[in-house]
Amino acid sequence: MVNTKGKVYIVGGGPGNPELLTLKAKRIIETADVVIFADSLVPPEIVAFAKEGAVVQGSKELNLDEIMDLELTAVREGKIVARVQSGDPSIYGAILEQMRILKDEGVDFEIIPGVSAAFAAAAVLKSELTVPEKAQTVILTRMEGRVAMPQGEQLKDLAAHGCTMVIFLSITRMTGVVRELISSGGYTEDSPVAVVYRVGWPDELVIRGTLKDIASKVRAAKITLQALIIVGDAVDPGLDAAGAVSHLYSSNYTHRYRRGQEAVSGTQASGNA
Repeated sequence: MVNTKGKVYIVGGGPGNPELLTLKAKRIIETADVVIFADSLVPPEIVAFAKEGAVVQGSKELNLDEIMDLELTAVREGKIVARVQSGDPSIYGAILEQMRILKDEGVDFEIIPGVSAAFAAAAVLKSELTVPEKAQTVILTRMEGRVAMPQGEQLKDLAAHGCTMVIFLSITRMTGVVRELISSGGYTEDSPVAVVYRVGWPDELVIRGTLKDIASKVRAAKITLQALIIVGDAVDPGLDAAGAVSHLYSSNYTHRYRRGQEAVSGTQASGNA
């Protein structure tokens, strides 16, 4: 057991743009004694905020034991460790096994949420993922590959809902993704889809299409990593003209803080009767 005042922060580094760091994430990176970052996914500009004299270590060539040895050695010396991961640590962050070791060792730790690539991609696409009358559910998932999917979570099973789907870690299986989505019955060949490569990075790239042509477009762009696939009506570039409107700000919608015009008019009419 580690008896020390050291602490580990598992920090969401966001999608890549340093300006998309949370204020807390930036502060932790600035004050940490040791910064261990996923350098295959987190750009060096993120950890450039580290203070002078801090140890900054990339982790792409390290396994879990080696990463945890660095963390535990530091906290035994009373140091603050920032373990910086891409996006938000809670989505494909592989943090459960890290937390298990920290708990077993009695190390104090905290998770700092970050901007997920899913939401950064939606912003780049100028899309709302939950559109009235189109999609009120968002599924975050991945295509089965070396990592098996639990029962009922095959892409085809989830795609049957036809809602907004954000697919991580699957760009190298684009043809299979398309096949699963269409065969589910939830989407058709004409369903809109967007692929966002390295969102938040200087070489960010957006590819739009339909399930009929997106695989060929991805192959032509030679994208094989760090790309999100978003499918569903929510990413239809022509959606602005579709007329879907949220009730929340409608002048006729009554809620706790505001009475809709129809309700006000009804009250006035009753008073005049």
